[in-house]
Amino acid sequence: MLGRLILGGALAAAATPALAAGEPVTRLVDCRSGSCLLVSGRREDAAVPVAINGHAVPVDGARKWRVRLPVDTVRSWSLPHERTITVAVGGKASEARLPLGLLGRSERLTMLVVRAK
Repeated sequence: MLGRLILGGALAAAATPALAAGEPVTRLVDCRSGSCLLVSGRREDAAVPVAINGHAVPVDGARKWRVRLPVDTVRSWSLPHERTITVAVGGKASEARLPLGLLGRSERLTMLVVRAK
């Protein structure tokens, strides 16, 4: 029984490597300008600068930090159809996965046909 609990805990930690390693994470949130990308992470020293795709950004928080960026800003700093952004904390850079379809193109549909089988 104890062996199963230990194995289950190890598998859960392995299934979420970004959270386990303290890597930055992203998610879409509402903000005044519409939709924003919330990027959050951890750092050893609160004085260490944070940069996203090579742009220094002011962050909220100390060791546990976060920053909200308008989606249009993220688009202008990224290549089309990118699936990650580069987050540099001090001199150490890592890739943070973007929400699916964030930098994809949007299509205007005039009609959508759905059929039940």
